[in-house]
Amino acid sequence: MKNKPWKNYAFWIAVTEIVGLIAGLISRKGTELYSETIIKPPLSPPALLFPIVWVLLYAVMGIGAAKISLSRPSETRRKALYIYIAQLAVNFFWSIIFFNFQAFAFAYVWLLALWGLIVLMILSFRKLDKTAAYLQIPYLVWVSFAGYLNLGVWLLNR
Repeated sequence: MKNKPWKNYAFWIAVTEIVGLIAGLISRKGTELYSETIIKPPLSPPALLFPIVWVLLYAVMGIGAAKISLSRPSETRRKALYIYIAQLAVNFFWSIIFFNFQAFAFAYVWLLALWGLIVLMILSFRKLDKTAAYLQIPYLVWVSFAGYLNLGVWLLNR
């Protein structure tokens, strides 16, 4: 993929978007039930906003991962991409835990782990490509906001 960087970008963006799409499809019924029955905390955005934000975030996340994968091969690059994949996997399961199982307390703890992985990813990306690291900041901010919402839902629906 080194000869054609656009293929690298397309690959990482597609992988990231597909992970999000599959998680969304799996948690669709749980999301509908959540929308109809759960008390939400103040500042909860309309349901329509979530898929729009996630599509944009997944694209930006994929761009950052592509930039890292295009950096010079090294142990640092390998670790950074493993962290990226790990946080993506944790991200995938959060929506299932939260929406399908409605295990709000466990989902909150899971989200804290995701938040930590995102910080670790940003720090590892920063060693290789500052732009790739900065591209992950909106993701960290959104997950921080999701943490507020998750905690609020847990406290309001015990």
